[in-house]
Amino acid sequence: MSVSTYVFTTSDGEEIPVHVAARRGIRNITLRPKVGATREIHISKPWLVRDAAALRFLELKRRWVEGVFGRAPVRERVRPGMCLEIFGRIVAIEHDASQHSNTYSPDGLHLIIGGGADMFERRLRDVIKKEFVSEAKKMIHTCPRELWPRRIAVKDTTSRWGSCSSTGTISFSWRLAFAPPDVMRYVVMHEMAHRRHMDHSPEFWATVSELYGFGVERAKRWLNVHGGELHKFL
Repeated sequence: MSVSTYVFTTSDGEEIPVHVAARRGIRNITLRPKVGATREIHISKPWLVRDAAALRFLELKRRWVEGVFGRAPVRERVRPGMCLEIFGRIVAIEHDASQHSNTYSPDGLHLIIGGGADMFERRLRDVIKKEFVSEAKKMIHTCPRELWPRRIAVKDTTSRWGSCSSTGTISFSWRLAFAPPDVMRYVVMHEMAHRRHMDHSPEFWATVSELYGFGVERAKRWLNVHGGELHKFL
């Protein structure tokens, strides 16, 4: 894989790095804007497609790309003493440098992060990711066993909240931990439905509704409106 770097200048003058990667075995150009601590655009293109063609494709998608960055919230650092909503509960985040492990209080309302201050956010992120997998498994296990994935992967994507591969791997954005639990459950059921239908046909949506139950449209609407807010922290 070869990677070239360019700059995308937004209409308001922000310069965003663009990383163009040539990959074997793909047929289409794909764009992935990243709105994390470092704002970047990643482009994957077929091996024989020129960079200039990939950049022209980016320009054609300018309105969409600028919309992604424009809707992204200003990133806020998490500091000891802050409260975050995680899996539907308000949790006070604390720091104890003398503690080697990361622990919840017995009532689950305080999360104490151990280790040095320079690792505070990273260790907090790791705790949330680990808990996310546990919560996702609980939701998955409410579905028929034949739909269970072979593997669960946790990612930090901006363009999608989940994906399901033909090999049986289901991937989720761990940032769903900051969403209401019924919204996280909607994404889980969405991807579980793909285990039966690898498309977005009427049969697929019927399966999503069957797995989720009443309120699926409300959860879907919340994610469409508020999804960008889940990238505010970490």
